Amino acid sequence: MSDPRPPNPRLDLSPSANRKLVLAGQIAFFPTGILTTILGPMLPILITRWTMNDTQAGNLFLVQFLAMLAGVQLSGILVARYGFRPAFLLGLLSMACGVATIYMASHALGLVSIGVYGLGLGLIIPTDNLLVAEISAGSDSTSTSTSSSRAGAVSLLNFFWGVGAVFCSVMVAWTAAHHLLPFFLGSVALFLVVLALAMRDLPFPLAATAMESSSSSFAWGEMAKSPAIWIFAAIFFLYPGAETAVGGWIGSYVSRLGPRGASIASMMPAFFYATLTVGRGLGPALLRYVSERRILRAGYAVAAAGIAMLLWTSTLPGVIGAALITGLSFSTLYPITVARLSQRFGVAARSIGAVMFSLAAVGPAMIPWLVGVVSHSTGSLRAGLLLPLAATVVLLVIHLFDW
Repeated sequence: MSDPRPPNPRLDLSPSANRKLVLAGQIAFFPTGILTTILGPMLPILITRWTMNDTQAGNLFLVQFLAMLAGVQLSGILVARYGFRPAFLLGLLSMACGVATIYMASHALGLVSIGVYGLGLGLIIPTDNLLVAEISAGSDSTSTSTSSSRAGAVSLLNFFWGVGAVFCSVMVAWTAAHHLLPFFLGSVALFLVVLALAMRDLPFPLAATAMESSSSSFAWGEMAKSPAIWIFAAIFFLYPGAETAVGGWIGSYVSRLGPRGASIASMMPAFFYATLTVGRGLGPALLRYVSERRILRAGYAVAAAGIAMLLWTSTLPGVIGAALITGLSFSTLYPITVARLSQRFGVAARSIGAVMFSLAAVGPAMIPWLVGVVSHSTGSLRAGLLLPLAATVVLLVIHLFDW
């Protein structure tokens, strides 16, 4: 059967221009990591400030990631028609507007602020991932020899996301303790605006040509018959949902372990995202010596064990250890999946990515929300956190097979 993937569009970019774009993408992913994970460390604060139960708290994740879903859909249209620049810049500015107002608002207006920065996240996350995956492979995007370099580049990009996530937890905890939280959020907003202004003239790749767009559309029917499409869909739904559920609820989980746990609740996501970040920083080196398939299988197996340990232990050191293990195990799984999508489908990944990254927004909307629903109905957050454990086990089973 012929390969349904259309060829890569001609980028006509020098190595120097590519390096500038990769650096821009990495810098942009720092505040993206802050905003993607900000509900985790802020959740105990917002529950008290807005007088919410667990179901209402879970609704915050639902709003953020449903707004991300809308942003992903918009990014797919913008990238396909106009190239990467409009989606990239609009994403940064939307994130700035949302984060600047979240803490100053009431519960209802806070949901609007969360929705605005969620829209920005939906624009920037798929755009940045696909941009770096595409340009890191150069013109030979279908060669298996570029697979490791592509996965390494996406892993390094997501390392900066992880730095932002860790920085977020630390700064929310510190600034909240010193009554400086609005100043921190305003500083993030200002950084995003300056970043958008600095990046507006960078040489982003153009939209695919009409012939390539036509070829990509034509291939949809054939590719939809492939089991790989549906497997990718399951992974893009389950993995981000599981990661967000663990990182988002672990602070509240620890706050219920007693006074010591409550005192470090806002810091707990930092433990999880610290090892996630370290693993992504080491990912490019690891991928030179270990195959992607082996990393995926080992990662999901150990991550399932880490979440099980989190639910089994009732001591603060045990929960911290479980968070460290789970974060490290998760670290390279998503970057490898994005790289495999780009490598498998070439420029068609720009269109397919809109669907996959939509699922990557639906999963984090649904699974953390369901954690809150189950927790509220059973009176046990531990019962709710069985959901990300089940998702991780399913992902492990998927990767035990060759596809």
